[in-house]
Amino acid sequence: MRIIITTLIVVLNFILQTTLFPYLAIQGVFPNTALIIVTSYSLLRGSKEGALVGAGTGFLMDVFFHTYIGFYTALYLLIGLILPIIFCAIATIFYQAVLYVSSFVFQGEGNILYFLFRVLLPELVYMTIVTVPLYRVLFGINEWLELKEKYKYRLF
Repeated sequence: MRIIITTLIVVLNFILQTTLFPYLAIQGVFPNTALIIVTSYSLLRGSKEGALVGAGTGFLMDVFFHTYIGFYTALYLLIGLILPIIFCAIATIFYQAVLYVSSFVFQGEGNILYFLFRVLLPELVYMTIVTVPLYRVLFGINEWLELKEKYKYRLF
């Protein structure tokens, strides 16, 4: 049951993030809810489950949008595995820093001030605002699933 619901959350988020959320952009920035979900699963269920959710989320992004298969899979897997204790704000900084190095620097566009004030700071604020309600929803789903599992297997 948990695997089915987690898969549905990841797929539904992918659909919403690629279709609806770009229309909710503020100055070209929209919330990266995939990052919130991966970080939330890492905090709620541990780094192994966070890494699996991260790998699945990144794989969807790789398959549908990027030419380098495995880049976003590895990035989200690392976020789910390595950053389970850190809040979404720090995960956003890590995510954007990797994108900055791989995108801006390798393409010769290394304007750090533009990156900080037009990309990182707006996304950091937007992500922090969106994280609270989304985390509460995921926490509620996790509590419900744990309650079902507790009575199903009579662990306690």
